[in-house]
Amino acid sequence: MISAFELFKIGIGPSSSHTVGPMKAAAQFMEAVAALGVPTARVSAVLYGSLAWTGKGHGTDRAVVLGLAGERPETVDLDRAEVLWSAVRSGQGLALRDGRVLPFSLEADLRFDFENRPPVHPNTLSLSAHDAGGRLLMEQRWCSIGGGFVVREGESAAPAAAAVELPFPYRSGADLLAMGCKAGLGIAAMALANEAALRPRDDVLAGLDAIAEAMLACIDRGLATEGELPGGLKVRRRAPSIFARIREAERMNEVRLPQAFDLLSVFAMAVNEENAAGGRVVTAPTNGAAGVMPSVLRYYRDWCSGASQDGLRAFLLAAAAIGALFKMNASISGAEVGCQGEVGVASSMAAAGLTAALGGTNAQVENAAEIAMEHHLGMTCDPVGGLVQIPCIERNAFGAVKAVNAASLALKEDGVHKISLDQVVATMRQTGADMHDKYKETSQGGLAVNWVEC
Repeated sequence: MISAFELFKIGIGPSSSHTVGPMKAAAQFMEAVAALGVPTARVSAVLYGSLAWTGKGHGTDRAVVLGLAGERPETVDLDRAEVLWSAVRSGQGLALRDGRVLPFSLEADLRFDFENRPPVHPNTLSLSAHDAGGRLLMEQRWCSIGGGFVVREGESAAPAAAAVELPFPYRSGADLLAMGCKAGLGIAAMALANEAALRPRDDVLAGLDAIAEAMLACIDRGLATEGELPGGLKVRRRAPSIFARIREAERMNEVRLPQAFDLLSVFAMAVNEENAAGGRVVTAPTNGAAGVMPSVLRYYRDWCSGASQDGLRAFLLAAAAIGALFKMNASISGAEVGCQGEVGVASSMAAAGLTAALGGTNAQVENAAEIAMEHHLGMTCDPVGGLVQIPCIERNAFGAVKAVNAASLALKEDGVHKISLDQVVATMRQTGADMHDKYKETSQGGLAVNWVEC
């Protein structure tokens, strides 16, 4: 089991694997160095694989610097982050948590290695610390395995539930269906029982409410913020103007039939424009796919009859249960399996969550998740310029629409279907393994190379 609070993490954009993960790894490394009790005179980092190829566009260099300075993605103050980053870029050094300032050169101390292929995971970084005499104090290699999860190279991720006896220790969709049938419980209820085995039930509910609030607040910020996104592509934020036109159509009584789908799209785009700008978002299950879940969650809250706080919680719990299946049995890393592991998984999670919130059976929840992922299979990750902008922002809009469509189809059936969710998860994993590296978050193939700046 992987906890909902491991899948849904409040952090900053633009990428969970390239920003959130490296920042966490660097911060944990610096804690380990500090525990040695020996003054550090120099720290350095090397980025490999996808972190090297698209690290500039994804802000990995900035994230590593902030992590070395002791910042964490869930608590970093964005204004302080800009001060720290500006100081390093201008040659003023790296300010540590203990007040010391170390010399730090972006050219010499943060290297992008395009030659050596990392042996374990395509998102790998090496961190080292030396004393004043040049002696190596510590060196660690970390892998950012998607969704903000990080592990030491050669080690496996240890979920929060690893040492806890859970009431529903599922590892597959078939397990969820069988356990639910035996216990007479829905997927969301089983997920809640597992979460309550890790922490007090009231804390679980409060945490879920905080996640929902953060997701919905991110939509509002994105709808209210205009301007151009950073990175050099000169992509302007479109969500505010599109939203204004939708509202104007409503005022003029020109509402068309697919009005809800228009709003789904603009809500998802609003979140991912916030993410692309480096704002605070909820990883769900990644930053690149962070717009799908909030959009469908708001669709449920604003458009579905009988929507309630309990329904919002059931949405997140069922979504987390499905997301955990992909994390355990395949991947949520674009650098491993392409965008099918990001937007595809987010769409599958959102479809399951919406179906559960609307009172669907376990079989219907599993069917909705299967439908949504089935129609994302093979989706590449080929960000133009290495930025989480084109085609990522619009992909979130389509992922949200597909999720609602999948839930609608599943709720109109009895849950019986030919292809199981487990089969789709296995197919997604194999498709990702067969996919050429140039289509897996390296910006060396697809739209990333066929787009020409005029």
